[in-house]
Amino acid sequence: MSDIVNLRQFKKKKARDAKEKQADQNRILFGRTKVEKDFAREETRKSERFLDVNRLERKDDADGEL
Repeated sequence: MSDIVNLRQFKKKKARDAKEKQADQNRILFGRTKVEKDFAREETRKSERFLDVNRLERKDDADGEL
């Protein structure tokens, strides 16, 4: 004798499992580790600081010429 199965619950469980499987695949394909995120953030910070430090200032004359 087989168990009685509620079809509504079965459909919901199947949908949840499919979403979880898709989420796992997306984590593998598109996810980055914390170390990778920190490294990228630090590289961005360093490059912005480099540009700010090496920015050339313009002197505007009273005539409007550079």
